Amino acid sequence: MAALLRVATHPLALGRAKGILQEQRSGIYSKPPKHKIGAGQSFFIMSVFAVAMLLPAGWIMHHLPEYRKKSRPPH
Repeated sequence: MAALLRVATHPLALGRAKGILQEQRSGIYSKPPKHKIGAGQSFFIMSVFAVAMLLPAGWIMHHLPEYRKKSRPPH
């Protein structure tokens, strides 16, 4: 544990970590979007997302009785 602490507080390790954090920050922009997304596009994307999330759950719930029948071991 002490060796891990020494490595984590080593000046070269800290410099490398700061460099990584600075590289990640360079991709963040604070400008307004170049293309505005309309209400229709937003509704379409949210609908596709909702269907993608709910469809597998609906499939499983619809076929739950079949799954229950198959999972019983014979006595």
